[in-house]
Amino acid sequence: MNAADLMTESLAAAAEAGWEIREPLFTRFFKAFPKRRAAFLVPQASSIRMTDETLQIMLGLAEGADWVWPQIADIVFTHRAYGPLPIAEYDAFIDMTVKELARAVGASWSAAHQQAWQTQADVLKQKIRDARREWAAGAFGNDV
Repeated sequence: MNAADLMTESLAAAAEAGWEIREPLFTRFFKAFPKRRAAFLVPQASSIRMTDETLQIMLGLAEGADWVWPQIADIVFTHRAYGPLPIAEYDAFIDMTVKELARAVGASWSAAHQQAWQTQADVLKQKIRDARREWAAGAFGNDV
């Protein structure tokens, strides 16, 4: 099974188990970064979107989807409105997402699932760094 298939399988397993990862993910994130909570005016809506986007982007990376890079660049640009976000927060959120998904999947989570998700998590973290660097250099244009 390739990475995308493993990732899709684990998403289906989490859905079948009825486990919602968003709440424990954001509980964990706010515990690690309590000052960040104030930036979430409507945490329920933001947390749903952020969780879904993170999972979709990692799956899209595994699938080689063309929409992934523009989406990452857009998210990085949008997050600039919240001030300078430390890269450690991006990294932690992505890693926490993988950990909460593993908890949701439970006993059917395998080393292969972990490898598939963590590989894409690491790629996503690097692409966020790339997007930040390109925005800072004006590579996407200075008219926005």
